[in-house]
Amino acid sequence: MSKEIENHSNLNPSNNEPFSSVMERHVSRRDIMRGGLSLAALGMLGGIGGLNMARAQESGGQKTSLALAFDSLRGSRTDAVVVPEGYTAQVLVPWGTPLDDQGMAWNPEQEMTAEAQAHSVGMHHDGMHAFPLGEDNASRDFLLALNNEYIDQQALWAPRGGPTNADAGQRPADEVRTEINAHGVTIVRVRKQSDGSWSHVPGDVHNRRFTSATPMALSGPVAGSDYVKTRYSPDGTRTRGTNNNCAHGFTPWGTYLTCEENWPEVFVNTGELHVDDARLGLPTERGRYGWETAAGNASERGGEFARFDVTPRGNGPRDDYRNETRTFGYVVEIDPYDGQSQAVKRTAMGRFRHEGCWPGKLVAGEPVVFYSGHDARNEYIYKFVSDAKWDPADANRPGEGYDRLAIGAKYMDQGTLYVARFDADGRGEWLPLTAGAKTPEGRTLADALGLDADDQAGVIVHTCSAADLMGATPMDRPEWGTVDPVSGEVYMTLTNNSDRTAENTQPTYTNDGDSIDAVRAGYATAPTDAANPRPRNEGGQVIRWRESAHSPTAFDWEIFVFGAAADDTVNLSGLTEANQFASPDGLWYDERGDGQGILWIQTDNGYAGVAEHTNNQVLAVVPSSVKRGNNDASVISADDQTQLKRFAVGPNGCEVTGIFATPDKTALFINIQHPGNWPANADAATQDATQATNGSVRPRAATVVIQKVDGGQVGV
Repeated sequence: MSKEIENHSNLNPSNNEPFSSVMERHVSRRDIMRGGLSLAALGMLGGIGGLNMARAQESGGQKTSLALAFDSLRGSRTDAVVVPEGYTAQVLVPWGTPLDDQGMAWNPEQEMTAEAQAHSVGMHHDGMHAFPLGEDNASRDFLLALNNEYIDQQALWAPRGGPTNADAGQRPADEVRTEINAHGVTIVRVRKQSDGSWSHVPGDVHNRRFTSATPMALSGPVAGSDYVKTRYSPDGTRTRGTNNNCAHGFTPWGTYLTCEENWPEVFVNTGELHVDDARLGLPTERGRYGWETAAGNASERGGEFARFDVTPRGNGPRDDYRNETRTFGYVVEIDPYDGQSQAVKRTAMGRFRHEGCWPGKLVAGEPVVFYSGHDARNEYIYKFVSDAKWDPADANRPGEGYDRLAIGAKYMDQGTLYVARFDADGRGEWLPLTAGAKTPEGRTLADALGLDADDQAGVIVHTCSAADLMGATPMDRPEWGTVDPVSGEVYMTLTNNSDRTAENTQPTYTNDGDSIDAVRAGYATAPTDAANPRPRNEGGQVIRWRESAHSPTAFDWEIFVFGAAADDTVNLSGLTEANQFASPDGLWYDERGDGQGILWIQTDNGYAGVAEHTNNQVLAVVPSSVKRGNNDASVISADDQTQLKRFAVGPNGCEVTGIFATPDKTALFINIQHPGNWPANADAATQDATQATNGSVRPRAATVVIQKVDGGQVGV
């Protein structure tokens, strides 16, 4: 989630022990080592020691680590992308790039229209993934699927001096439609040219947009239930649009997963809120962009604007849009290969502010697993486990035409959603969110939520409250996740938490709650714990866990690295000026063979201690090159500073997000979101990303392709 649109409210009122408290007690276990407990004995306790020993046993302790082959960059605060010596960086598919002849050739002085925006690359790029069109050319010609998370109204409406009635009054219908069409997902074919540069393929049959107005299907337990019946879809099987798509995911059968994060803010309810909407923080006065105020315009069709005001006004849900919000908050599956297919919201995977959705280690004959985080202060980490067992025959066949969404239904519509509890001993437990699951008080979850005994749809609609009641651990804003496909280890960024209070302080609750058992309530503040040990955590951290080989619901965890400024008094990972960072956000494990890979870390920092030295950045580390010492708070410590390196720095004002490499590892793709004054050439669709802007330009989010001058593999 971009800090530009972060909801700073703490919406979790539960009194579950927060991760900071768990982590504080967990980190204090380092003192055990000073008392003489052996490493073997610590390993028997599980958690960090056991995780490191298991990893050493797998590698035989003899493997030579993959090595990064670039010098760590100095911090930068310029209107340019900075990359290491010997590398190039090129702008590709910036906002407004036309996808077909119905798009509009970009002109920085020209107003965007709703029709043109529906046929052009959306605004503020975020998560993305590549889908090859064939095995032989997978590193040179593929479909790029990318999220367009939100809009910058000032940049969008720069030619007219800004948006009309942004904060009060009625918004013009043409502006609202354009803004709706700037959100969502872009599918665009990109191709490497003979000179090594990249360009998109205008008019390709695969190019398309999914916006906040695109018709979509609902599937899974919520589909067809009374919870999602609306005036638009009386049978509760359809909805319109996907919104505030932050990070992403992908499936082994070749589909794209886009995740709805800060979607509540575009709605408003001026009456009585559903308890689930109150828990998620739905606005009660005006939506973020005031889209609902265009309702009643003579050009409005089918309640396209009225649906953003979910205040009950009719005799029942089929007469108004009171249930519209319950059709949002899901993982959305898209088949990028089929230009006529409809996107599907997979409700079994939970309803919350999804950051992303990442597949776990894939094993034939075992369930398919996905991990997801709820990106808000003191919220939770989730896991979905399919009922169906993985059949390798379902693996993607690039470029072939067949029903991938039917395969998605097989693995994503039936399964169990879990939420994580992190314990101070380095162990954890996945808690099932099923109607019949027993809460710590011994009640069924359905009963605790006030639902019918078999109402799994209701449990999903109330995912956050269900997690509260099961005793999940509130985390420091779970952001991106990634999985080592060989070891199965999972990494996730916990970006920051200003609402984390000191150890043993009493939690406070939202919506006037007096405990987490109140269904509307969430945590407003929460004390530190072993996994979230720092009050007012401005640096953030990256956590890592491994599923137990002995129990399907157990795992072991450790802190991989803590963010901090180099001169911070509390700098638990010993960072230096060469690699200091805060607010880790984007994350990707780049598998490089022989059981090794590179972990790429991206930031969306607002902590002044780091921001005064550098803009947001991309860092790299080879996990197999670092290990936690006996007394270290995290895997990366003061002894490992040459292993964690700053690889790239973004332009002023931006977040660096979205990341993948081509299969041959010769090109690394990243996204630059909400730059302040970049790219340098206001007119060009492709250009040198490292050129600093001279003067002022209309800023455009864009994808950036980083390559070695000699054509070799990136990073090594």
